[in-house]
Amino acid sequence: MTRALVAVAALGGTISMAPDRSIEDGVVPRLTAEDLLGDLGAHLPMDVTAATLAGISSASMDYATLLRTRAWGLEQVAAGAAGLVVVQGTDTLEETAWFFELTWPHDVPVVVTGAMRNPSLPSADGPANLLAALTVAASPRSRGRGALVAFNDDVHTARWVRKAHASHVEAFSSNPAGPLGLVAEGSVHYFHPAGSRAAAVPVDNADFAGLVPLLEAGIADSGELLSLVLDAGARGVVVAAGGVGHVSTGTADVIATADVPIVVATRTGAGTTFRGTYGFHGSESSLIKVGATMAGWLDPRKSRVLLQVLLATGASREAIEAEFRLRGDLD
Repeated sequence: MTRALVAVAALGGTISMAPDRSIEDGVVPRLTAEDLLGDLGAHLPMDVTAATLAGISSASMDYATLLRTRAWGLEQVAAGAAGLVVVQGTDTLEETAWFFELTWPHDVPVVVTGAMRNPSLPSADGPANLLAALTVAASPRSRGRGALVAFNDDVHTARWVRKAHASHVEAFSSNPAGPLGLVAEGSVHYFHPAGSRAAAVPVDNADFAGLVPLLEAGIADSGELLSLVLDAGARGVVVAAGGVGHVSTGTADVIATADVPIVVATRTGAGTTFRGTYGFHGSESSLIKVGATMAGWLDPRKSRVLLQVLLATGASREAIEAEFRLRGDLD
């Protein structure tokens, strides 16, 4: 029986961190892809090729690193890899998974994983998470499912997954949809068959330069901060609004005069933005009337990545609206 080949790209993060004698305390990214795989032994049920493409904390993740990782992954697929595993820190892991979901053109799966406990701690979870990710990436049942996250033996789809706890090993959840599947006894088990995926956004000539901030609405919000980032030359803005997509009257006034795309998501962590239930100034329906794009079920962080990708590829306002309807709605 032919063994699947899985490509592993290591980018840093807690899973790769170890103490550094040059500093008094704390751990830093030091372990390579080969170091991470070494602890798993020589009896993996798949063949593995690995590369260390970065050694950063996920708080410093950027599009240059993601584009380089994507290009390396495409080369590995062309050479016969049946799956790609991306290993990084957890703070921005959900955003990396979503970037690959938006831009990955193959049925070959991309599986993102990491760890909550560094290797120097008792019961470090990195090896188990990496083994689960390798298992998911190697499985033919993972084909056509896009970008996935394998963590704590759960398998999440990139669209729903989010880091929901700062430090627990079960940090990732997919509310309200729930996990896509789980890993048990060396196999991945999916709860539903693979569905259709939206076409990948081509990013070969994308320009990610420029500011695309994420602002959160709140009490006593005059809209001044939104005005400042617009005056500073923001290419677009995501507003994490209250409830189903509500902002203050001051912020609504600024949105009405903005000449760049403004995307409105809900800050609640669950649920969707509405389109026509409320009618007051600053409500979802009033914002739509002045040209704001509603994020639907996409949370603010996923909305920001989607907006950044679309702006980087030169998408029109109409195309941005269409993409958010496509990827943010459930219809």
